[in-house]
Amino acid sequence: MESEALNIPAVAAGAVAAFVLGWVIYHPRVLGTVWANGSGVALDGTPPILAFVMQILALISLALVIGLTATVNLLGTALLAILSAALFVASGGAFQRKSNGAILTDVVYIIGAGALMIVMQGIF
Repeated sequence: MESEALNIPAVAAGAVAAFVLGWVIYHPRVLGTVWANGSGVALDGTPPILAFVMQILALISLALVIGLTATVNLLGTALLAILSAALFVASGGAFQRKSNGAILTDVVYIIGAGALMIVMQGIF
């Protein structure tokens, strides 16, 4: 199996696009209020800086996994990684007793983020 070099611009673009998608999905006018109410989170007050830092690190990590699977044309592995991340988020939400709407919001975000990362591999 022949491999290609890791596409760093696509990895970076995927991570950034996924972070922006989070801003959109979790905005109060989109699904942010549903998510916040179902998660027991107040949308007012100081932004949770540590949560943003961890989110950025997680997105970079997932974008790297997607990028690495692209180097050897293993789309199925990338899809499995995205599904695994979404299921971990869903199970964590269920253990935390989040509402179904909050869990679904988190799952949709992870799947959407992963899909954007795959698209960025195709664009760059």
